[in-house]
Parts: sequence; structure tokens; C-alpha cells
Amino acid sequence: MTLYILICFYVMARSITPKAKMCRRFGENLFGPEKYATILARKPYRPGVHGKGRVSPQGGSEFGKQLLMKQKVKIIYGVMEKQFRKYFEEIKKKQGVTGDLLMQKLETRLDNVVYRLGFATTRAQARQLVSHKFFTVNGKAVNIPSYNVAVGDEIAVYENKKEKTYLKNQAVFLKDDKGVPSWLQFDPKKMTGKVLSLPQKDDVEHNVDLQLIIEFYSK
Repeated sequence: MTLYILICFYVMARSITPKAKMCRRFGENLFGPEKYATILARKPYRPGVHGKGRVSPQGGSEFGKQLLMKQKVKIIYGVMEKQFRKYFEEIKKKQGVTGDLLMQKLETRLDNVVYRLGFATTRAQARQLVSHKFFTVNGKAVNIPSYNVAVGDEIAVYENKKEKTYLKNQAVFLKDDKGVPSWLQFDPKKMTGKVLSLPQKDDVEHNVDLQLIIEFYSK
């Protein structure tokens, strides 16, 4: 019951629950940084007084599984309910596997692409950088985290942001394209990225079943 209260609260507003607790509730590192993996290794059980006696959430009923998967994906990508449903309404009109289309919609968000290229250590940090006009898409400044990039688009650091302390410090970790998914290309010298193709199922970082979400919204 506690988990359901938590995820329902997340629907209404940005969650203020500590990220480490979120990871422990779902039994996996949802946010990226190694510190959460370390916490999970140290405390491989759900939070709370009776946490050690609880198994990782599976959702119970089919509806419960669908609901938990929806909330898990929303937490990972930092998407609110209204926008998430909007994505579903958009893709259900298109040809193709609806679950795959939803995955592509989420993965090609500009904040996610910035994160996947390595410019940020978390999607939340990437969202903040995009909001502060740190990046351009095809030479034009874009400050909308939910902006969807397309195949062939080039993402670059906005010229007047290159001297910012954050990017100078981050440059140490951007020496190569290690960890960058195959559908993206990263140039460490120019600090630019390019969308080579649309992402596929295997490109998703986390263990998610988007078909469960489609079933949830299709009822």
C-alpha cells in the first residue's frame, strides 16, 4: 500500500522522495549515478521498518503490474502523467508497434539524449541544462527538455556556454564515446552528438515492458 501511495503522489507533482529510496523500492538503479548502485548493494531490500521482509514489487494483479511499470518509466524519464498520456494519444494513431513507438518517443527527448551522450550524470541534471539553453539542435538553441530530436539532428553545446565551469569540469569525462548507445554518435573533440537512427528495444537502459503501459492506457 505504501508503494501505491508513493507512486500516486508522484503523479500529482515532482516526487520529493529521496532517489535512493525510489531505487530500493523498485529494486534497481533508476537514476544512473554509481552511488545508487552502491546503496542497493548495501541495502538490497525495500525501505521501511519491515523492508527486509518485503520482496521487490511485482504489482500482484495484472492491473498492478501495469500501474507499477507506468510509474517506473515515468520516474526514470521524469515525465508527468499529463504528458505521458499525451505521448500515448500521439503514437496510437501511428503505424508500428505501439510499445516501440512509445520507447522511441521517450528516448529521443532532448534531455534524455543529452544524458545519453554523457553531458549530464542524470536525466534530471540534463533537463536543467537544456532548460538553461546549454544546447543547440542543428544550430538553433532549444530550451525545451521534451523536444524530440529526429534522425540526422546534431546536438551541440551552445557557443556562449562552452566556458561555463560545469562543462569544463565535465570535459574530463567526455574524452570518448564510451557508454553512448549505438543510435547516437558522439564527437569528444567538438563535443557534439548526432542522431544516427531511431533507438531500438535493446537500447533502453532499464528493464522495462512498455507493452504493459500500452495495455494500461488502452482500457
